[in-house]
Amino acid sequence: MQTKQINKLKMEIEKILNDNKALEVKSINLKNKTSIADFMILASGNSSRHIQALSEILINELKKKGITNCHLEGQNSNDWKLIDAKDIIVHIFHPEKRKFYDLERMWSELIPKERLTI
Repeated sequence: MQTKQINKLKMEIEKILNDNKALEVKSINLKNKTSIADFMILASGNSSRHIQALSEILINELKKKGITNCHLEGQNSNDWKLIDAKDIIVHIFHPEKRKFYDLERMWSELIPKERLTI
């Protein structure tokens, strides 16, 4: 995907999450930090059912937009879901798990160039 398309998709994902009452939606630019994706979007749900619903809604909406190769991780988890939309990774957490893993801090920090490759 081109940068313009990725940025548009990021905004659409954020809107879908916000429209469905996700909490604390935050995007982290991963460019120049890793090659796994261009953006990581973090959000919280207020219950395991909310987290499940957010992940299902997001995958269905992405499919409608023609993004059919999304992958869901954490299907059996009540606290966390990951949607791999290739250029964008979406984590949906229970607030306590999100605080525990603190991905915002980990991925927002500058990473020395010698540690950029995974």
